Amino acid sequence: METVLAILSGVLSACAVWLMLSGNLLRFLFGLLLLSNAVNLAIFAAGRLTEGAPPLLGQGGALPGHQMANSLPQALLLTAIVIGFGLFAFALALTIRAYRAFGHLEVDRMRLAEPEEGGK
Repeated sequence: METVLAILSGVLSACAVWLMLSGNLLRFLFGLLLLSNAVNLAIFAAGRLTEGAPPLLGQGGALPGHQMANSLPQALLLTAIVIGFGLFAFALALTIRAYRAFGHLEVDRMRLAEPEEGGK
């Protein structure tokens, strides 16, 4: 199962890079979101998918006799999801502001804030 998730993470990363290189700001934003999900999937796959009980201690702090699931990848994923959502919301607000200022989302045509190449 880890192999399938690793391959899926690679495919998602490749699609994300393709979207980010397209030259459209909205496609770049969706590529960023897709790359965030690919990294989350890679972290999840790296945590080894094992069938085990939830990582809870028994009465008096005693360890259970059966195998427990690893809780570290789950905690990292929850943190990454929150940070990724915050980044996406901020980038979406910037994209909306850029669309209102320029009237389009083509990155190559957004030269208003850059100095002219010819001279001073």
